[in-house]
Amino acid sequence: MKIIDTNKWDRKQHFEHFMNLRDPYFGVTIPVDVNRALAFSKAHKTSFFAKYLHDCMLAINAVENLRYRIVDGQVVEYEVIHASSTIMRTNNTFGFSHIPFNKSLKIFTDSYLSEKIRIENSADLFPPISGLDCIYCSVLPWFSFSGHKEAVSGEHESVPKIAFSKTYADGERLFMNVAINVNHALVDGYHLGLFAEIYQQNLDKP
Repeated sequence: MKIIDTNKWDRKQHFEHFMNLRDPYFGVTIPVDVNRALAFSKAHKTSFFAKYLHDCMLAINAVENLRYRIVDGQVVEYEVIHASSTIMRTNNTFGFSHIPFNKSLKIFTDSYLSEKIRIENSADLFPPISGLDCIYCSVLPWFSFSGHKEAVSGEHESVPKIAFSKTYADGERLFMNVAINVNHALVDGYHLGLFAEIYQQNLDKP
């Protein structure tokens, strides 16, 4: 974890401006093409969810500003960001997971499957490991959406929040909408543009 000297930061004024707002968050919903990702999952008999979440986390970790957090009033940069996704139980409740990031899809998928078993056999909402070095992810596979609002605590938060929609067909292609909400004190639209571009590139890789 590296502390950012905000006095020398080129976003100093942006940071101070948005941190003084009661609601410094903004969100966008991005359609991504998941045709190739789904074909990959079927061909390799692996979890489609683990595949698109892993591609997402590769993109998150590739964008520096999405690794920024606010800790005790200071801006810090984490070297690695992990996934904290909702995972549903058979009783239709859910638990929050902690899936350590790994560049290997197999290792990442194995961690996801372990968390899936843990959550199914527990009534706990929160995972035994948690921290700010993660992304909060929600999965809404029952419907598609073009807008999305996240719950906030009322205190300044710095962990980005992502939600994945149900897939939908557009012509011969399959798409999924991805909502991402961030703190504007740390992240601008430009950075979300980078995330969207890298995410789509990852989804398209064979």
